[in-house]
Amino acid sequence: MRPVIAFLSDFGSRDHYVATMKGVMLGICPDVTFVDITHEIAPHDVLDGALELCASYKFFPAGTIFLAVIDPGVGSARRG
Repeated sequence: MRPVIAFLSDFGSRDHYVATMKGVMLGICPDVTFVDITHEIAPHDVLDGALELCASYKFFPAGTIFLAVIDPGVGSARRG
């Protein structure tokens, strides 16, 4: 069975961030199948992301990799 990555984020769907992450993952594992749970989590809302993940994970096959990215720094100045 091909590996499955179920992906959710607060990135939105208007820019390249989701596609960029998928491109990197495809470079590592060309046979991967992606399932987008959602990329419309409210910005910085970890609880909303957790609720979406809890509502959906049980419907995926065993061995699915779940990638959840809620980034509190997207669109803001970061200290480095």
